[in-house]
Amino acid sequence: MRDFLKEPLLWTRKPKQSVISQDYAELFTEPGTDLWQRTYYGFQNDNAPVLQTKTSDEYFSFVVKTHFESKRRFDQCGIVMYLDSENWLKASVEYENQEYQRLGSVVTNHGYSDWATTDISAEIKDMWYRLSRRKSDYLIEYSTDGIIFKQMRICHMWKGVEEILFGIYACSPENSSFKALFSNMEITECKWLEHK
Repeated sequence: MRDFLKEPLLWTRKPKQSVISQDYAELFTEPGTDLWQRTYYGFQNDNAPVLQTKTSDEYFSFVVKTHFESKRRFDQCGIVMYLDSENWLKASVEYENQEYQRLGSVVTNHGYSDWATTDISAEIKDMWYRLSRRKSDYLIEYSTDGIIFKQMRICHMWKGVEEILFGIYACSPENSSFKALFSNMEITECKWLEHK
Protein backbone atom coordinates (compact mmCIF):
# COMPACT_ATOMS: atom_id res chain seq x y z
CA MET A 1 0.00 0.00 0.00
CA ARG A 2 1.30 3.45 -0.93
CA ASP A 3 0.13 6.94 0.00
CA PHE A 4 -0.88 8.83 -3.16
CA LEU A 5 0.16 12.17 -1.63
CA LYS A 6 3.71 10.90 -1.09
CA GLU A 7 4.13 10.01 -4.76
CA PRO A 8 5.66 12.53 -7.22
CA LEU A 9 2.62 14.64 -8.18
CA LEU A 10 2.02 16.53 -11.42
CA TRP A 11 -0.48 19.30 -12.11
CA THR A 12 -2.29 19.63 -15.41
CA ARG A 13 -3.70 23.15 -15.12
CA LYS A 14 -3.04 23.99 -11.47
CA PRO A 15 -5.96 25.91 -9.93
CA LYS A 16 -5.45 29.38 -8.49
CA GLN A 17 -6.21 28.05 -5.02
CA SER A 18 -5.34 24.63 -3.61
CA VAL A 19 -3.92 23.05 -0.45
CA ILE A 20 -1.82 19.89 -0.54
CA SER A 21 -0.90 18.45 2.86
CA GLN A 22 0.41 15.06 3.99
CA ASP A 23 -3.16 13.88 4.72
CA TYR A 24 -5.45 15.58 2.21
CA ALA A 25 -5.78 17.79 -0.86
CA GLU A 26 -8.20 20.69 -1.28
CA LEU A 27 -9.06 22.08 -4.69
CA PHE A 28 -11.10 25.26 -5.09
CA THR A 29 -12.82 25.25 -8.46
CA GLU A 30 -13.02 28.14 -10.89
CA PRO A 31 -16.01 29.05 -13.09
CA GLY A 32 -16.18 27.66 -16.61
CA THR A 33 -13.90 24.67 -16.01
CA ASP A 34 -14.76 21.20 -17.33
CA LEU A 35 -13.65 18.05 -19.14
CA TRP A 36 -15.82 17.03 -22.12
CA GLN A 37 -15.22 16.21 -25.78
CA ARG A 38 -17.70 16.57 -28.66
CA THR A 39 -20.40 13.92 -28.11
CA TYR A 40 -24.05 14.97 -28.47
CA TYR A 41 -23.69 18.71 -29.01
CA GLY A 42 -20.14 19.26 -30.24
CA PHE A 43 -19.07 21.03 -27.05
CA GLN A 44 -15.40 20.81 -26.11
CA ASN A 45 -13.89 21.94 -22.83
CA ASP A 46 -10.50 20.81 -21.60
CA ASN A 47 -9.52 23.15 -18.78
CA ALA A 48 -10.28 21.39 -15.48
CA PRO A 49 -7.41 21.21 -12.98
CA VAL A 50 -6.01 17.71 -12.57
CA LEU A 51 -3.51 16.41 -9.98
CA GLN A 52 -1.93 13.06 -10.90
CA THR A 53 0.98 10.68 -10.48
CA LYS A 54 2.60 8.39 -13.04
CA THR A 55 2.87 4.62 -13.01
CA SER A 56 3.82 1.75 -15.26
CA ASP A 57 2.23 -0.80 -12.91
CA GLU A 58 -0.16 -2.93 -14.98
CA TYR A 59 -2.19 -4.06 -11.94
CA PHE A 60 -3.20 -1.75 -9.09
CA SER A 61 -6.12 0.00 -7.40
CA PHE A 62 -6.41 3.65 -6.37
CA VAL A 63 -8.87 4.67 -3.64
CA VAL A 64 -9.93 8.18 -2.64
CA LYS A 65 -12.61 9.75 -0.47
CA THR A 66 -14.20 12.98 -1.69
CA HIS A 67 -16.11 15.57 0.34
CA PHE A 68 -17.74 18.32 -1.67
CA GLU A 69 -19.65 21.52 -1.08
CA SER A 70 -21.06 21.75 -4.59
CA LYS A 71 -24.05 24.02 -5.08
CA ARG A 72 -24.40 24.89 -8.76
CA ARG A 73 -25.41 22.74 -11.71
CA PHE A 74 -22.58 20.54 -13.04
CA ASP A 75 -20.22 21.22 -10.07
CA GLN A 76 -18.17 18.01 -9.76
CA CYS A 77 -15.11 16.34 -8.25
CA GLY A 78 -13.68 12.86 -8.28
CA ILE A 79 -11.05 10.57 -9.77
CA VAL A 80 -9.44 10.91 -13.17
CA MET A 81 -6.98 9.23 -15.50
CA TYR A 82 -6.01 12.06 -17.83
CA LEU A 83 -3.65 10.97 -20.60
CA ASP A 84 -4.17 13.84 -23.04
CA SER A 85 -7.04 16.10 -24.13
CA GLU A 86 -8.70 13.36 -26.20
CA ASN A 87 -8.04 10.29 -24.03
CA TRP A 88 -9.13 10.20 -20.41
CA LEU A 89 -11.69 8.89 -17.94
CA LYS A 90 -13.29 10.38 -14.85
CA ALA A 91 -15.84 9.50 -12.16
CA SER A 92 -17.64 11.99 -9.95
CA VAL A 93 -20.82 13.23 -8.35
CA GLU A 94 -22.21 16.05 -10.49
CA TYR A 95 -24.61 18.47 -8.83
CA GLU A 96 -27.92 18.99 -10.63
CA ASN A 97 -30.38 20.67 -8.22
CA GLN A 98 -31.53 20.70 -4.58
CA GLU A 99 -33.24 17.31 -4.98
CA TYR A 100 -30.74 15.13 -6.85
CA GLN A 101 -27.28 14.92 -8.32
CA ARG A 102 -25.70 12.50 -10.77
CA LEU A 103 -23.19 9.84 -9.79
CA GLY A 104 -21.48 9.08 -13.06
CA SER A 105 -18.46 8.28 -15.15
CA VAL A 106 -17.13 9.56 -18.45
CA VAL A 107 -14.79 7.68 -20.78
CA THR A 108 -13.17 9.58 -23.63
CA ASN A 109 -11.37 7.61 -26.35
CA HIS A 110 -10.00 9.31 -29.48
CA GLY A 111 -11.75 12.61 -28.74
CA TYR A 112 -15.32 11.48 -28.01
CA SER A 113 -16.81 11.40 -24.52
CA ASP A 114 -19.63 9.27 -23.19
CA TRP A 115 -21.48 9.67 -19.89
CA ALA A 116 -23.13 6.96 -17.77
CA THR A 117 -25.06 8.13 -14.69
CA THR A 118 -27.48 7.26 -11.93
CA ASP A 119 -29.38 9.79 -9.83
CA ILE A 120 -28.61 10.08 -6.11
CA SER A 121 -29.84 12.39 -3.36
CA ALA A 122 -28.51 15.95 -3.29
CA GLU A 123 -27.98 15.49 0.44
CA ILE A 124 -24.99 13.19 -0.19
CA LYS A 125 -21.76 15.17 0.30
CA ASP A 126 -19.21 12.34 0.58
CA MET A 127 -18.28 9.65 -1.92
CA TRP A 128 -15.45 7.10 -2.20
CA TYR A 129 -14.06 5.91 -5.52
CA ARG A 130 -11.80 3.04 -6.51
CA LEU A 131 -10.05 2.89 -9.88
CA SER A 132 -8.49 -0.48 -10.73
CA ARG A 133 -6.24 -1.34 -13.64
CA ARG A 134 -5.64 -4.63 -15.42
CA LYS A 135 -3.28 -3.74 -18.28
CA SER A 136 -5.38 -1.51 -20.64
CA ASP A 137 -8.71 -2.34 -18.99
CA TYR A 138 -10.14 -0.35 -16.09
CA LEU A 139 -12.80 -0.74 -13.43
CA ILE A 140 -14.43 2.22 -11.67
CA GLU A 141 -16.29 1.63 -8.42
CA TYR A 142 -17.98 3.81 -5.80
CA SER A 143 -18.77 3.49 -2.10
CA THR A 144 -20.68 5.54 0.46
CA ASP A 145 -18.74 4.10 3.40
CA GLY A 146 -15.29 3.23 2.04
CA ILE A 147 -15.88 -0.47 2.75
CA ILE A 148 -18.43 -1.84 0.29
CA PHE A 149 -17.65 -0.80 -3.30
CA LYS A 150 -20.10 -1.17 -6.17
CA GLN A 151 -19.28 -1.31 -9.86
CA MET A 152 -19.89 1.78 -11.98
CA ARG A 153 -18.12 0.82 -15.18
CA ILE A 154 -15.62 -1.45 -16.89
CA CYS A 155 -13.87 0.08 -19.90
CA HIS A 156 -10.91 -0.18 -22.22
CA MET A 157 -8.58 2.77 -22.81
CA TRP A 158 -6.87 2.61 -26.18
CA LYS A 159 -4.03 4.82 -24.95
CA GLY A 160 -4.11 3.41 -21.43
CA VAL A 161 -1.16 1.06 -21.92
CA GLU A 162 2.32 1.13 -20.44
CA GLU A 163 2.85 4.35 -18.44
CA ILE A 164 -0.29 6.22 -17.40
CA LEU A 165 -1.26 9.08 -15.13
CA PHE A 166 -4.10 9.01 -12.60
CA GLY A 167 -5.38 11.07 -9.70
CA ILE A 168 -8.02 13.65 -8.80
CA TYR A 169 -9.86 16.59 -10.36
CA ALA A 170 -12.56 19.16 -9.60
CA CYS A 171 -14.36 21.67 -11.80
CA SER A 172 -17.33 24.02 -12.15
CA PRO A 173 -18.62 24.22 -15.74
CA GLU A 174 -21.02 27.08 -14.96
CA ASN A 175 -20.50 30.33 -13.02
CA SER A 176 -19.59 28.69 -9.74
CA SER A 177 -16.82 27.86 -7.31
CA PHE A 178 -16.69 25.32 -4.48
CA LYS A 179 -14.21 23.47 -2.26
CA ALA A 180 -13.47 19.81 -2.99
CA LEU A 181 -11.68 17.83 -0.29
CA PHE A 182 -9.81 14.61 -1.13
CA SER A 183 -8.54 12.26 1.60
CA ASN A 184 -7.73 8.60 2.33
CA MET A 185 -5.84 8.36 -0.97
CA GLU A 186 -4.14 4.99 -1.28
CA ILE A 187 -2.57 2.94 -4.03
CA THR A 188 -2.91 -0.80 -3.34
CA GLU A 189 -2.61 -4.16 -5.00
CA CYS A 190 -5.29 -4.68 -7.63
CA LYS A 191 -8.67 -5.34 -6.00
CA TRP A 192 -10.19 -6.21 -9.38
CA LEU A 193 -9.70 -9.95 -9.46
CA GLU A 194 -9.12 -11.92 -12.64
CA HIS A 195 -12.32 -13.21 -14.23
CA LYS A 196 -12.52 -17.01 -14.18
